[in-house]
Amino acid sequence: MAYDETLAKRVRAALAPVKAVEEKKMFGGLAFMVRGKMCINISDDRLMCRFDPALEKQIAAKTGYQPMIMRGRVLKGYCLVDAGGYQKQKGFDFWIKLVLDFNARL
Repeated sequence: MAYDETLAKRVRAALAPVKAVEEKKMFGGLAFMVRGKMCINISDDRLMCRFDPALEKQIAAKTGYQPMIMRGRVLKGYCLVDAGGYQKQKGFDFWIKLVLDFNARL
């Protein structure tokens, strides 16, 4: 299970103020569970984000966005984000806020 440890440290720091965060190895990387639900995952050097599927079209226009495809089908409400989408702090903060906002409604 390979994942970018520097990226994992950034996610840990961003989630530090959040209650009930747990780390689990899953999806071939490191998942951050919030309140028992998968919120964000790091696999290699990409983020896997869980978000409100109603926002799919809006999110798809974001830099770094890639659809999440598993077993040949697109998973609605999940995406991969390459480094171009999170290297700058503003982009990173966008993805963290997006996943936390959705997690709070689950």
